[in-house]
Amino acid sequence: MTQKRVYLFKEGNANMKNLLGGKGANLAEMTNAGLPVPPGLTITTETCMEYIDNGNQMPAGLMDDVKKALTEVEKQAGKKFGDASNPLLVSVRSGARLSMPGMMETILNLGLNDETIKGVINLTQNERFAYDSYRRFLTMFGSVVLDIERHHFEKELDIIKAEQGVKLDTEVNAEGLKKLIPVYKNIIKEHSGKEFPQDPYTQLQLAIEAVFSSWNIPRAVAYRNHYKIDHRYGTAVNVQTMVFGNMGDDSATGVSFTRNPSTGENEFYGEYLTNAQGEDVVAGIRTPKAISELKIEMPELYKQYVDIAQKLERTYSDVQDMEFTIEKGRLYILQTRNGKRTAAAAVRIAVEMKEEGVITKERAIQLVDPSQLYQLMLPSFDPKAKKSGKLIAQGLNASPGAAVGKIVFDTDEAAERGLAGEKVILVRIETCPDDIHGMIAAQGVLTLRGGMTSHAAVVAKGMGKPCVAGCESLRIDVKNETLTTSDGNVYRKNDVISMDGGTGEIFEGSIATVEPKMDENFEKLFTWADEIKTLLVRANADTPEDAEKAMELGAKGIGLCRTEHMFMAQDRLPVVQRMIIAGTKEARKEALAQLLPMQYQDFKDMFKALKGYPMTIRLLDPPLHEFLPNKDELIAEVATLKALGKDASKQESLLHTVENLSESNPMMGLRGCRLGLTYPEINEMQVRAIFEAACDLKKEGMEVKPEVMIPLIGHVNELKAVRNQLEEVAQQVMQERNIEVDYQFGTMIEIPRAALTADAIADYAEFFSFGTNDLTQMTFGYSRDDAESKFLNNYVEQKILPSNPFETLDQEGVGQLMKIAIEKGQSVRPGIKLGICGEHGGDPESVKFCHRIGLNYVSCSPFRVPVARLAAAQAVLEEKGMKTLVTK
Repeated sequence: MTQKRVYLFKEGNANMKNLLGGKGANLAEMTNAGLPVPPGLTITTETCMEYIDNGNQMPAGLMDDVKKALTEVEKQAGKKFGDASNPLLVSVRSGARLSMPGMMETILNLGLNDETIKGVINLTQNERFAYDSYRRFLTMFGSVVLDIERHHFEKELDIIKAEQGVKLDTEVNAEGLKKLIPVYKNIIKEHSGKEFPQDPYTQLQLAIEAVFSSWNIPRAVAYRNHYKIDHRYGTAVNVQTMVFGNMGDDSATGVSFTRNPSTGENEFYGEYLTNAQGEDVVAGIRTPKAISELKIEMPELYKQYVDIAQKLERTYSDVQDMEFTIEKGRLYILQTRNGKRTAAAAVRIAVEMKEEGVITKERAIQLVDPSQLYQLMLPSFDPKAKKSGKLIAQGLNASPGAAVGKIVFDTDEAAERGLAGEKVILVRIETCPDDIHGMIAAQGVLTLRGGMTSHAAVVAKGMGKPCVAGCESLRIDVKNETLTTSDGNVYRKNDVISMDGGTGEIFEGSIATVEPKMDENFEKLFTWADEIKTLLVRANADTPEDAEKAMELGAKGIGLCRTEHMFMAQDRLPVVQRMIIAGTKEARKEALAQLLPMQYQDFKDMFKALKGYPMTIRLLDPPLHEFLPNKDELIAEVATLKALGKDASKQESLLHTVENLSESNPMMGLRGCRLGLTYPEINEMQVRAIFEAACDLKKEGMEVKPEVMIPLIGHVNELKAVRNQLEEVAQQVMQERNIEVDYQFGTMIEIPRAALTADAIADYAEFFSFGTNDLTQMTFGYSRDDAESKFLNNYVEQKILPSNPFETLDQEGVGQLMKIAIEKGQSVRPGIKLGICGEHGGDPESVKFCHRIGLNYVSCSPFRVPVARLAAAQAVLEEKGMKTLVTK
């Protein structure tokens, strides 16, 4: 830990963000550049964590350090803290190393009391300004330091406004504001049991403690969780000389951006208010003016401000979000930071700044947050329409995008109506693989259960389909087909709802959407990214449409084609079920013979869509019971048929099969390669279909590269047996077709034992594809859906885990198994191809880890391909020591 706890602005610089916070470091940099920054001091982020670790107790000697530094600030400002005739007033503001706007606390006008107010009046000859500042300070001190709700203060201000017959705060005269001072002090005494402290140093200490404590208030913790910001960073505290925008019509305060944060257009963008303090701009008490009006109202100050803003943008090589105050015709800069922006704006800004010669292409790549790119590829709601919409529920933002449609509870009905062109939203308690057809046809999916990587979430992401999961405040009445909200409102089948998969919000009725567009800037940025990255990006896709979309978005092949999704199509499911319930191998083969031409066409269409790029095809993986009807539903159906005196033998046979296939823990039961070893004819049919399609296309002159992946290998003997069996089929087909194709056999590494014995497994595998969804489950011993719905969020909030391991790869555990597997695999087969096909393949931090450990490719859902491409380029730059500086 650094020994020095308190720095004057002139003692810091822009490279000290970790210690001084973003705000403190930038204030120091601007001070040293000679810009008009009110003098002040910064208490370090380390001191904040020292305070928190010490049970929210001020570290010994801290206030002595603050007083010593404040003496220097007094000299710079020409005022004295607590002096009755020439008082120094200060602001006390938070400032973390990564911007967290509005999440923590601010106090303005600190240092005012019943004595210093007289000095302010005498110095300014402006009684109204003085009492306006005092009542603002009492409000902020009461709400921030003493946790008194602001409405108690606002209520009394409203009474004064009513008495004076005015509507705006600025219209209340000095006498009215003066009357509020004793009233506000009484509010503080009544609600806190304490007198308002007259001693300025007591005020300052309490304010510093309040800002430190605000690091862990719920909204700040939630913000850090969302943006994956380390909870140990802490916040700095900036104590800065007050300058006042509320001293009259020649004073003002405002916020601006050097470029438009919504569109990225190179225009000065912002708002300001005359005769106001900074909080007024964001509080919406008065309607601010566009910053362009300042050019007319105060032309010389506007020019000075624009010149400073442009200088700061060049200095930081990024768009700046700035706060300023004008006090009696003099401009002051209170803050600058890298501005937040939409994904569309981020791409445009990065490209245009590079083309203007302000930054390099490497810097342009660093300026765009990969996780934001979803916004560019999925429909979004019109912000104005959304703002006026009626929110009816909040769930987990499982898969982004905007969807509007009629409520439908039945999967088959959703599929039928969706395919007929009707816009529907599939609403389920939870989804399973046999809901796939309804999910495909629906505009969006809403589930009451499940987490961020539940079935609904994973499949929806793969399809680029909006999904809200875990919406537990809603209740479904399946029989009456109704959806009831927590406040008792009932929505019925065919009622229209709108859902925002990016925020987890559900709205009543139809909200207007805006279609995404890939523009020239997008293409330029990704051309630069592809020039830099070394990691290939493939996609997880099961249909030609998904494959084509993936190629369009820059994928270089398919890293995971899940054949079970092909089995779930409505025209095949009865045949699949007939195969499962077959009593003999011959009957099973008869059903498989019907499936063969279907699978042949599936693979042929997929290969065509890929235009010569490789495709990794995973053989049948899930347990067979997932293709059969629900056991409870079957029992009910059998009982109903018998009660009606009808033949129930078919349903009873099906029920018997379901019961026989029932498992206590199906995730670890008869699935994957175990299924192939138990019923080898299933895998044989699939491999025959793959190679017949590949051979026929090669005869037509098309390049094809099938990679057959055998799932859930835990022991080398499993792979050896399955590989030998399937190699024979592949050779037989190529002999029959009289043509050779370039192919590989490999396996998923998704069981810890496979990773630990990867050297043995590599003898029989040309490639490893890390199935990190299951590998994470088995390494942690978590059931994904149960963990996310029961305790995982609490684990993250309580800092037991740094993040959800199903969203961001656990590098210390799962990642170590991957490293072991790579090292062991390469020791036997140096050129073994290495990839990842879990959803981690589209998570930026996980992609960067995959680059560092030497994978050849990552594979993710089509709509996450640009995310992975950009993250892969950033990984190369970070490896070279160029830190990615996206604005969280």
